[in-house]
Amino acid sequence: MISRRAFLLGPAAALSCGIPRATAFPGYAFVAVQGENSVAVVDLTRFSVARQIRLESTPSLVVADRRRRAVYVLAERPGAIYEVDPAALKIKRKLPLPGTAVSMRLAPAGGFLYVLSRSPNLLLRVQLDQLGIASQIKLPGAPDSFDLSGDGVLAAATFPEIQSVAVIELATNAIARVRSSGADARAVLFRFDGRQMLIANRSERMLTIIDVRTGDMVVRLPVPVEPQYYCVKADGGQIFITGAGMDAIVVVHPYWTEVAETRLAGKAPGAMAISQKPELLFAANPQSSAVTVLEVETRDVLAAVNVGQEPCHITFTPDNQYALVLNRKSGDMAVIRVPAIKQSRAKTAPLFTMIPVGAGPVSVGVMEA
Repeated sequence: MISRRAFLLGPAAALSCGIPRATAFPGYAFVAVQGENSVAVVDLTRFSVARQIRLESTPSLVVADRRRRAVYVLAERPGAIYEVDPAALKIKRKLPLPGTAVSMRLAPAGGFLYVLSRSPNLLLRVQLDQLGIASQIKLPGAPDSFDLSGDGVLAAATFPEIQSVAVIELATNAIARVRSSGADARAVLFRFDGRQMLIANRSERMLTIIDVRTGDMVVRLPVPVEPQYYCVKADGGQIFITGAGMDAIVVVHPYWTEVAETRLAGKAPGAMAISQKPELLFAANPQSSAVTVLEVETRDVLAAVNVGQEPCHITFTPDNQYALVLNRKSGDMAVIRVPAIKQSRAKTAPLFTMIPVGAGPVSVGVMEA
């Protein structure tokens, strides 16, 4: 592992290769640590843990709301939302939720969080000014996943037990329609323009594409993996999919409703994320403790980076300088410098540093100081 000091000093060898000198990011990474019921606050100017914020329940997801200067942490059971003050580095408010919290998303226009829950089966709208439940929509079954349309007008949720998907009108808090989704319907994703949605039929190795306005099925696309993870290019023109069954990433063109190609990407790729300028696809390889990096435009593999055990989540600092990789089994966060990813014969890239954060990290949000 190349030391942080070596990068910050900007050695001549690195500069001669055209890699810009590393600079610190002035902010914090807030890491949900399930094994310790806490949020680890990592100082990204020092690359060390500044504080462990203890919670009363197990965190599962972190959302950083840069417009409100707030960090929201979802806890599964008992369901709750914790609001963390990123300046004081402590819990500011807590909102108990009914049932088990499954997932959470920030409304595209801000001001609200939407939370999916089971037992009772609800889609909750959480108003952020007062941190309270503004409305709730009763769902027809136990939900698995949900998504919001880009304009914030609609939500869609999948229900594997009843093989259905529901389209929800958020302005009226009403279910517009419920349609068959095929067997084992899991992850749902709106197309960039909101006119269609993709549903992952995991055990069938299928993608079901449905017209949002009519609810009619457009096509069912067979894929060579059990689709589990989505990653969407910034312009919405390509969707990358991974899952069990093949050491590869499946590339889908959603506007042409076709599978474009399949590219090998390390051992059993899972969670993904795309950096901007340059557009690079980072794919976690949990079985080999590595991250594979591909160029989005060509889909060529540029490098493999050795990280900790069982990488499960990837995000980037807002300045696009660092990729932050959470390693569930080894309990740490790997930091990769994005500018250090270059085409090379060896197809490897250095690791910047590793930061112990606690047992079972699963999600991270980044906020400027």
